[in-house]
Amino acid sequence: MSASVDPLAAIKELIPQATDRASLDHPAINVPAEAVVEALRQLRDRAGYDFLVDLTAIDQGEGVADRFTVVYHLFSTATSTYVRVATDCRGGAAPVVPSVTALWPAADWHEREAFDMFGIRFEGHPDLRRILMWDGYPHHPLRKEFPLAGVETQLPDLEVAAETGTKVLPAPMAGGPFVASSGEMNLTEAEPRAKDESWNERNVKPE
Repeated sequence: MSASVDPLAAIKELIPQATDRASLDHPAINVPAEAVVEALRQLRDRAGYDFLVDLTAIDQGEGVADRFTVVYHLFSTATSTYVRVATDCRGGAAPVVPSVTALWPAADWHEREAFDMFGIRFEGHPDLRRILMWDGYPHHPLRKEFPLAGVETQLPDLEVAAETGTKVLPAPMAGGPFVASSGEMNLTEAEPRAKDESWNERNVKPE
């Protein structure tokens, strides 16, 4: 596909199920979950989008019918153009979508991260397990209901617990959002702090 061709028109010709998706930067489409693997295959093999740049997810929040959406960002090394593909997961609060590791082996870690952070299961993934949090961690930190200050959780490793002086830890980095102190200090050297420091105030002893 040459750079002069309207990418959305060409994509929708290849993928009849595709519909336009609002986007301020790159061409973007929505594709049903049952068609997403074939759609991505067509984009790779016939439209020249040969590089999977990123795979991430969106949580619309509890009570939304199509709560979870997986988003793929593709790049064409021939035309230096991008396209964004989104697909709504099946399963509601237990979201499921097909894996694309057979198309792009690099999707392996992207899908594991989405599984870890959002709880999205990727059917056909060769080794779907957590990649950031430990096995058995009961939460998915990027879901909307997960509190910004984190959740106190039993540590699985007694040696780590002994070193930290506690058996529980909050989510990594206290969950954010993060701020730096204003004033005369050099902000490039400032240590960011979570707005909610209540867990540290209760559990971290001053040196």
